[in-house]
This record gives sequence, C-alpha cells and structure tokens, in this order.
Amino acid sequence: MAIFRKPVLKTLVSKSREMPEGLWTKCPSCGEVIHNLALDENLRVCPKCEHHFPFVSSARIASLVDEGTFEETAANLIAVDTLKFKGVATYEDRLKSYREKTGLKDAVLTGTAKIDDKPVSIAVMDFTFLAATMGSVVGEKITRAIELATKKKLPVIIVCASGGARMYEGMLSLMQMAKTSGALARHAQAKLPYISVLTNPTTAGVMASFASLGDVILAEPKSMIGFAGPRVIKETTHQDLPPGFQTAEFLEKHGLVDHIVHRAKMRGLLAQLLGYFAAGRK
Repeated sequence: MAIFRKPVLKTLVSKSREMPEGLWTKCPSCGEVIHNLALDENLRVCPKCEHHFPFVSSARIASLVDEGTFEETAANLIAVDTLKFKGVATYEDRLKSYREKTGLKDAVLTGTAKIDDKPVSIAVMDFTFLAATMGSVVGEKITRAIELATKKKLPVIIVCASGGARMYEGMLSLMQMAKTSGALARHAQAKLPYISVLTNPTTAGVMASFASLGDVILAEPKSMIGFAGPRVIKETTHQDLPPGFQTAEFLEKHGLVDHIVHRAKMRGLLAQLLGYFAAGRK
C-alpha cells in the first residue's frame, strides 16, 4: 500500500489553443488558410489557387473606379412590405436585419464614376444582402442608373450577382425584369454601350434579364451562371448534364460569355473597352 498518493497536476494552460474568430479564412477550393488582411489586399482572391471569394459592393467599386470619383445615386430608396409577407420572420424584420449586418439599404449600389478618367454609370449588386435578390428597389435603382446614363450619354456597367427574384415581393419583383430590360433597350437605341459583368452566382430573374443583355459580357472565373440550378434542370429533364455545366467557362465556350477575367485585371479591361467605345463614337 502506497504511503503517499500521486499528486494530480492540472495544467494552467489548455493544450488546445482556439483560433480567434474573424482573422482567418479557409479557401473552399484548395483548403489554404489565409489571413483576412492578406485576402483583402488580394481583392478577396485566394493567392494559392485564385478562387474568387464573394466581394462586397463597396470594395468592388473601390477596385474598379478612379479614387474619389464615385457618387452614389438613388441612395435613399428602401423596400416596402406591400404584400405583408408572413413567415418565421416578416419581410420588414429581414430587411432590418440585413441593413444592420451589411450597412446597405438594399442589394445594389448605383452611381456615377470614372474609370481611367472615362465617365460611366455603374451598378454593383451585393450578395451579402438577401442573396442579392431582385426586388422593386433593386430594379428601380438599376433602371434609374441606366436612364441617367442614357440622358447623359454615358456607358453603363452592371456587376451582377443574384439568387434570383425576391419572393417577398411576388409579382412586383418579376416586373423588374421587364423594366430593366426596357431601359436597356432605350439605351441601345441611343447607340450607347452596356457592359455586363457576371460574378458568382448570377442566376434566375437577373440572368434572364439585364445580366445577359450586355454588348460585352464578362465573367469572373468559375462563376455559376444560369437560370435554374443544375439539380433542378437534371430533375426536370431527367438527363445527365455535361461537365462544367452553368459555369463561366462552359458559357464562354458556348458563346454566351465573351471573356473570363481575373478580378485583378477587370479594371484594366473595362478601361480598355470604354476607350474602344469612346473612339467609336467620335
């Protein structure tokens, strides 16, 4: 029988160290763990595999336009719960929550700016706000951006990203497809250019309207682009879909997308295209 008991030693510091939240991001493509500061400096593109992470509208605008030239338009438009949508949370509750989380009033920022000293009217959709669904405010802001461009004889650039129509607004949401397309038709009649930039994901009503109407259609690498999702199409048609279906690369191969552009090169190409369009109008 032991005279002395073996002491129980308790470590003061836990062996497992928790990683602070909000400092690192794991790339879903290659698994690389990237410090968020490095990721932001690289325009939210993985430095190892070049996976393009979601990009908030304010940061994207800053990456595209000349510094200090962006002037927001239609900044005070806010959505109204006309249909009095009922659910686990009301539409008004969801809008309030997303406004607090994102600092945005809705899923698109619009305004005028300059790219390489060339004036443009620009609209940038933001997937962090209700999956960039298109409701009456999104449609109205984009329509006003197009109409302003037509009036001032400016090119239009729309950076698209969307999960589709906003179900909380029913038919009012679907009406925006015709409204934005009509504004672009009048813009085209004035012989003014429109450049559409498709990002991940661009789907449903947005893809079926203004996103696919560009004189030039650009896309970020590996973006999912299409009307319905691959799973829905497969279940509806009962057919196996081809490899890479509904990716930017697939659509470029089949003629819907003109060019796939790395995020870091987008500003330079836009400036180049705007120069071509300006030269053609002289």
